[in-house]
Amino acid sequence: MMVSAAVLAIVLAALVVPVQVTAQAAAPLSRLEMHPLKSVTLSEAQFLTGARDGAPAVIAAELRLPRPTGRLPAVVLLHGSSGVRANSDRWAREFNDIGVAAFVVDSFTGRGITSTAADQAQLDSVVMIIDAYRALEMLARHPRIDPARIALMGFSKGGFATLYSSMKRFRRLYGPSDAEFAAYFTFYGTCQKRFLEDEDVADRPIRLFHGTADDWLPIEPCRRYVARLQKAGKDVTLTEYPGALHAFDAHYLPPRLSVPAVQTGPTCDLAERSPGQMMNVRTGQPFSIKDPCIERGATVGYDPGAHQKALKAVTEILSAVFKLN
Repeated sequence: MMVSAAVLAIVLAALVVPVQVTAQAAAPLSRLEMHPLKSVTLSEAQFLTGARDGAPAVIAAELRLPRPTGRLPAVVLLHGSSGVRANSDRWAREFNDIGVAAFVVDSFTGRGITSTAADQAQLDSVVMIIDAYRALEMLARHPRIDPARIALMGFSKGGFATLYSSMKRFRRLYGPSDAEFAAYFTFYGTCQKRFLEDEDVADRPIRLFHGTADDWLPIEPCRRYVARLQKAGKDVTLTEYPGALHAFDAHYLPPRLSVPAVQTGPTCDLAERSPGQMMNVRTGQPFSIKDPCIERGATVGYDPGAHQKALKAVTEILSAVFKLN
């Protein structure tokens, strides 16, 4: 049974209480908070034209603070099509280990969604960009968080949202006027949509991490987009992991697992021709999730080598951006 947004907000608000971790618990978590975030659910066309009259949504986010006192840098984590999974938990723990707070956003549960992997029409990925901005807005006002040191990190569907949250056009439409992400980390997200003004991105580090064997969201469109951004003088890099599959950091997965039901778009080449109108470049027709370029079936798998290299890279970048001791 689905609960109303108002009821969910009341329940979540009641959960915003400190949880003191005992000495027996895994350090260094010091405090755990659950926060409701007021967001909105829009179609892609509505989002691209700046609409604000979509369905109101109240989603949840978990804030993990590693120290009992003082202002901290933070990373906002956006999940993939399967919802919040154990890889988000693992990354949150890694960030806490280096003195960085983690804010794990759940874009699905408050909207009555469990997974979009087999039906992406349930929630367009652009909506998670709005969720990311609402998380930034909340954290920037939190007494324990340094508003100048908040980064964004996303996986797959959340990776798409992370990458395009860096666009100044989208930030003007939906982002807070007084806060900006300090860095963007995209893990195996899609880069197959060419938006208007998509080379005008934040002057902050944008880092993409992708496996070359990814057959769910192939790497080639990301190579092309990164090349365009670099030509425009932006601080963006793509790190490739040879032979790595989709979800290479998901330590709970076997090395190789077939997922035949998921929707993929390996042959989709999409471009926004006018505000709000996404076209299939090959056919010249408006794009929808029912487009023939959308197929089914992909492969996922954990790659410990790629995972450890990505962890090292992200930690080093955060240490520099956040000026960690």
